[in-house]
Amino acid sequence: MRTVHAADLLRLTLDDEPRAGLAVLVSGDRVEAVASPGELTDAYPGVRVRRWAGTLGPALVHDGPLPEAPTPRERVHALFRLGVAAVLDAHVADPALRAAAVRNEVAVLPGARPATLVVGGRADLAVFDADGSCRATVVAGRLVHRRA
Repeated sequence: MRTVHAADLLRLTLDDEPRAGLAVLVSGDRVEAVASPGELTDAYPGVRVRRWAGTLGPALVHDGPLPEAPTPRERVHALFRLGVAAVLDAHVADPALRAAAVRNEVAVLPGARPATLVVGGRADLAVFDADGSCRATVVAGRLVHRRA
């Protein structure tokens, strides 16, 4: 299933200047295209469109210990509320925590890497408000967090 994610602004990297007029087409767990929302809906009639207020861009890579919570699952879901889709291997050494991360398709990375949104890459996206709070998180093409 394909989904177009459109927001007020889009950035391809965290350092990129946000740009208006672009959206992301996600197919399965991959970014299929970046173009204007109109171009994407014209090319894929009937495609699901999710419109977000805020700035859409790559989901974050968490480079520290996971937030404290009563269970491993809740620790992983606390990351989603922050706009995170990847963690460093060193911070998920506990087998139960690693299993929760893997079950929820969080990318476990051997080392830090810049968060980027690229055609053909894994569809890890986040939408942030102007104050930096996370409005929505998409991990491997799946919406895992949405703030009302």
